[in-house]
Amino acid sequence: MPISITLIGGPTALIEIDGFRLLTDPTFDDAHTAYQLPHVKLEKTIGPALKADAIGPVDAVLLSHDQHSDNLDNSGREYLKHAKRVLTTEAGAKRLGGHVEGSHVEGLAPWGTAHLKDRDGNSLTITATPARHGPAGIEPLSGDVIGFVVSSSRTDTTSVYISGDTTWFDGVAEVARRFKCGVVMPFAGAAQTRGPFHLTMDTNDTIETARAFPDAMIVPVHTEGWAHFRQNSEDLRKTFDVLGFGTRLRLLEPGVPTVVQAP
Repeated sequence: MPISITLIGGPTALIEIDGFRLLTDPTFDDAHTAYQLPHVKLEKTIGPALKADAIGPVDAVLLSHDQHSDNLDNSGREYLKHAKRVLTTEAGAKRLGGHVEGSHVEGLAPWGTAHLKDRDGNSLTITATPARHGPAGIEPLSGDVIGFVVSSSRTDTTSVYISGDTTWFDGVAEVARRFKCGVVMPFAGAAQTRGPFHLTMDTNDTIETARAFPDAMIVPVHTEGWAHFRQNSEDLRKTFDVLGFGTRLRLLEPGVPTVVQAP
């Protein structure tokens, strides 16, 4: 079955799969909003392609982590009440209080699973995957992060891997060993805040991810919209073209539902 993805902006995308609606890391604040975190100030440069009320309710929010405003901003926190379920890290679920005004918040450790079912007997299995928000040793600063693999009970629907905020490391390689995914959504942009290192995938990391998932269409998010992103979608396009991976890269136009299939 076809999978539709609508890029909202930054890490936020609406994934429609087998009648289920999933939203990644909700960020709906306007452009030029600034956020002062303990050690860094983040500035949003581009507003969302669609506002939260245009999205409507979803079956689940896939929240890679809750501590950074470029993955969960003020409007994003308000939006959580519209989700039937919120899946995030175990630490994040505790911080969010277990329930957010009617939305059930569930914490998952890497390789933990949650299940969504509809009235027709279709189901999705959502598996939390390892993520490392920067170089080795960053965890005390960045906190816990997870990604997700979405697998359908329908044999004609491919699995989708959403990396969450991570760089390329052994955990991402292990996801590729465990799951055959036809659509991969790396969180790219080469985010840089604290020092001369990246907190999310750069072009090299994204190429490594494409090599690890040889049967997948690569659909990057987290490439535009924030001042601390050091690379954009055009950098990815040039890199993929030069290295012969160009036909496997699908860049999304913000706000436009796009059907994505495995190459």
